[in-house]
Amino acid sequence: MDVDEQNTSTSFSIESQSTPRRSTRREAISQFQQQSLPACKPVLTPAWVIGTFFMISVIFIPTGFITLRASRSIVEIVDRYDADCVPEEFKINKVAYIKDNSIPKNCTRFIKIDKRMKAPIYIYYQLDNYYQNHRRYVKSRSDRQLLHGLGYNGTSSCQPEELSNGLPVVPCGLIAWSLFNDTYTFLRGGSKVKVNRKNIAWKSDQEHKFGKHVYPYNFQNGTLIGGGTLDANVPDDFVGSDRSLSKQEDLIVWMRTAALPSFRKLYGKIEEDLEAGDVVVVKLMNNYNIYSFGGKKKLVFSTSNWLGGKNDFLGTWYIILGSCCIFVALVFLLLHMKISTSRTYGETPCLSWNKKSISS
Repeated sequence: MDVDEQNTSTSFSIESQSTPRRSTRREAISQFQQQSLPACKPVLTPAWVIGTFFMISVIFIPTGFITLRASRSIVEIVDRYDADCVPEEFKINKVAYIKDNSIPKNCTRFIKIDKRMKAPIYIYYQLDNYYQNHRRYVKSRSDRQLLHGLGYNGTSSCQPEELSNGLPVVPCGLIAWSLFNDTYTFLRGGSKVKVNRKNIAWKSDQEHKFGKHVYPYNFQNGTLIGGGTLDANVPDDFVGSDRSLSKQEDLIVWMRTAALPSFRKLYGKIEEDLEAGDVVVVKLMNNYNIYSFGGKKKLVFSTSNWLGGKNDFLGTWYIILGSCCIFVALVFLLLHMKISTSRTYGETPCLSWNKKSISS
């Protein structure tokens, strides 16, 4: 056999091998387009459907009761103070009271502990009717400035709190400008209760979103003061405290905006138990203006467990869905018992997608 004949035979063998592959590929594409590829096609018989609904209810209802019991075991005390901390002469005009700096804003609240609260006890401040999810409010910040400070100048998104007296503001934007500034001091039996205000912010926010060498600059120096101020001390040989943005955790907590108009923000943690019958005296400064838009302020004491904070929603809906599944299963069971006496079910091998396998 010469070289030309050998080449011809080789090319013929390659073409003969590739032809079945091409036809197989075309057949697979055709089956995909016609939706006739081999697939799992379960037959939902009455027994399977009724059994599935019963199984879901058996799982959901006990889970709901366990979750609900865990939620009810959490001790939570909520005290609303915005209305009671306004002097009687300003009850009609609360906005004038909160805007007048000559009027003292101190207030005293007495909170009785009805049930023993095991440490750590989380302290939250709760705001109602406060829309932190407003589009203009959410966009009024500069994440790059929070990370790089004055080294970043593209802060147009911070308007109207971008500049103050012609100088840049750090941190800029409406979110930082409206920082919550009510303060609390807690006493029990005449002695001060220590509140740990560290480790209340997300570590990811501290390490990746707020600069370790970025310090407040020209903040709350305008004609219109929003909320709280920030300590602008820069550490040196004489000042020992580092007040960079990554260390100001109350700001970091506030800057993580809430999705709903009623929300809670973590203020601190009490790391000692509170016994039933104890009275906690709260000396607070009622500085934050929620009266202009009809908001509410509340102070919350709460314990926690494996579920987290107190929330009956999850357990309640587990029970509701489990009960619905039992109801549907019983309805299907009655219908099945009624129909099965007068009608027989067809054979599954005779279904359209099984005829091909039978004929083969």
